[in-house]
Order: sequence, then structure tokens, then C-alpha cells
Amino acid sequence: MTPTWFHGSPLALTVLKRGSTITQDRHLAEVFSHKPGIVSVDDDGAIKHDGVLPGLLYRIVEKVASDDVCPHPNSSMAPGKEWLTTRDLLLELIGPVEIVAGERLTEEELAALRRLLDRR
Repeated sequence: MTPTWFHGSPLALTVLKRGSTITQDRHLAEVFSHKPGIVSVDDDGAIKHDGVLPGLLYRIVEKVASDDVCPHPNSSMAPGKEWLTTRDLLLELIGPVEIVAGERLTEEELAALRRLLDRR
């Protein structure tokens, strides 16, 4: 079975441009649809973020071959979670994505993450 690839964005799209991010993790694409600046994944895989934009979830409608993607070189996600496209790909809108209340980073969590990032 061919894996499904997803893209999340606040923009209305029909074609995903070369160099864009895609993932086989639907929930991760949903999170990225809100255009977060910070995404946090805990040891159990729970995702929290600071995105606030209304999101849209897309599915790639054509076959994605191994040479159509490459691992994102600057990803902070686990290996295999975030990929860059090497060519334009056709999209199909799955639908809007609501921001899940429990997934929004609190102001305290954001401050702690910023302090951690500043130390790097």
C-alpha cells in the first residue's frame, strides 16, 4: 500500500511548490497548518505548539517516489517525520483544521522553551 503524504498550511493551495514540507504523520501536518513558530514533542509523542492561524489539511494526490522527497536538513522532529519536496506536487484539500485547546503551549511553557532555546 502506498503511504499517504500530507501538508498543512493556512493558505488555499492546489499545488505544493518544490522545497515545501510534507509528512506521513497526519497529526503533525495538522499542527503545522497553524503556522507555529515553536513545536514541542514530548517523550510520549504529544505535540504542543504556538500556532494561531486557521489551518487547512491537504493530501498529496500523486505518487511520491523516493527521489521526490529528501529529509528536512534542519528538522527538530524525529527522523522520518519531516521531508522536503524536490518537485511541485498536486494537492487535494481534506478540510479545515481546528486548533485543539490542549495542544496550545501556555505562556509559561513558551517562556521555558524560549529560555532553553536561548541557551543553545
